Amino acid sequence: MTESAHRSGDGSPEQRMPEWDGDHVHRTATVISEADGELLGVDPAELGDDDLIRELQSLHRTRLDTLRHAADSALANHLRRTAELETEYLARHPGREVDPHRLRGA
Repeated sequence: MTESAHRSGDGSPEQRMPEWDGDHVHRTATVISEADGELLGVDPAELGDDDLIRELQSLHRTRLDTLRHAADSALANHLRRTAELETEYLARHPGREVDPHRLRGA
């Protein structure tokens, strides 16, 4: 484990992010880092379908590397952004088609 994981009161990266409550992301019109005012992403509701898919593909492509090697703040941002984008995707596609080959037998 990393040194930061052993410090008391730290919690996981997503617990340290004010937008993450463990189940959902609380959206804002523009996502801003509290620490430095840096723009961290466009509100997913403002993205077109193609842009939303492109952003999701980018996050999923970098997921393992971020999980294994990124700083806690970068991992927290990655978790928050992934949750925002996936929540938006599911809101737009509530009846998405499920591939029967992806289902487990009963």
